[in-house]
Amino acid sequence: MNSFFLENGYFLLNDGSGRLHKGALQVENGRIAKVLRTVPKRSRQKRINLAGKLVIPGFVQTHVHLCQTLFRNLADDLELLDWLKQRIWPMEGAHTEKSLYASARLGIAELLAGGTTTILDMGTVHHTDALFTAAEEMGIRALIGKCLMDRDDNPQALRQSTKAALRENLQLLERWHGAASGRLHYANAPRFLLSCTEELLREVQALAKSKKLLVHTHSSENRAEIAQVRKEYGCENVEAFARLGLTGPQLVLAHCVWLSEKEKQLLASSHTRVSHCPSSNLKLASGICEVKDLQARGISVSLGADGAPCNNRLDMFTEMRLASLLQKPPHGPATLPAREAFEMATLAGAKALGLSAEVGSLEAGKKADLVAIDLQQAAVLTELSEKTPERAYSALVYACSPAQVTHTWVDGRLAYQQGRYQGGKLSEILQSALKEQKKLLARL
Repeated sequence: MNSFFLENGYFLLNDGSGRLHKGALQVENGRIAKVLRTVPKRSRQKRINLAGKLVIPGFVQTHVHLCQTLFRNLADDLELLDWLKQRIWPMEGAHTEKSLYASARLGIAELLAGGTTTILDMGTVHHTDALFTAAEEMGIRALIGKCLMDRDDNPQALRQSTKAALRENLQLLERWHGAASGRLHYANAPRFLLSCTEELLREVQALAKSKKLLVHTHSSENRAEIAQVRKEYGCENVEAFARLGLTGPQLVLAHCVWLSEKEKQLLASSHTRVSHCPSSNLKLASGICEVKDLQARGISVSLGADGAPCNNRLDMFTEMRLASLLQKPPHGPATLPAREAFEMATLAGAKALGLSAEVGSLEAGKKADLVAIDLQQAAVLTELSEKTPERAYSALVYACSPAQVTHTWVDGRLAYQQGRYQGGKLSEILQSALKEQKKLLARL
């Protein structure tokens, strides 16, 4: 049932006003109908009492790898290219449909329990249907793309011909774009410049333009990667994407740690989106994205956890906290305050995915992607008041963790509540993941 009232809660509207509203929220057919003071006395709709709890729009993560969840704690202490070649690509190549499905379910379980309701996910080369099936069953909102890798120097298990990669890409688009009543969509996902031929990238650009699809890839993450791109293309990553016609609002570039002045200008003038992944960039020793500079140029920057083996969490609370704290030492303590970090995790993510009219704030007409948070706990105890909304932002960004999330709704359906999921029992999800992880490692 996706028509109900949430009552007696505090609602962080995130509508640009900075307001914290005490009262109730009505959901009708999976969308927010009204923000109210009280539930009408004669209403017969279900009421959910959230006394003392904080309700926020669900987090929007703009760079995730569900295919890598089973690799958690198996790829530490390496820089990017060694991490890929020595650990990640061999494990991705060992995936079967069953192991990929188990990996996705485990990752989505963690995401929903941490308040993430929407993701932009890059799969691996094979078995992408398993990712969509898991997302459909678990109830998360997702844009997912098959990872495209067609160069001859890619690992054999992950290498496809250009023709085969593009054919499968189109088949997945036709099968899944708009599925689950519009909750699931397809996104083109070329891995990065060093994995793809120019022919493939030009075809991706043409398909994205004709079908109005997102393009999701990596860029400017690591200095060794950038040196190789410069050697092969004679320019930097973003300039290469611009030459191929890929830059623009439909392009989401993960990382963008090392950018030249020319690249920053290209990002700003083309309205290309950036997904900042602070934990991943720190763990792989890639560097620190210049978020303050990018935002000052009008470049939209959102947040993503990246994958479990380079983070090792899929926790947006951690990413918000780090995004804010990393910008303070070089620029001052008032830089990237809690409210701005929260907006990066919600509205900026929705904007990057072309979903800002549907998610990212608590406004009438938007999808009921909602998260309830309990601040009456020792680690985060905060007295909420409409007069001091800044306390709610501070608690969310600097103090909270997934432990404070009690409910997660997507499209007005309860996808998670205190350890219970609409998509299956947690014990079965965990047991399946461990079983498939053991079998995957035996295939290496």
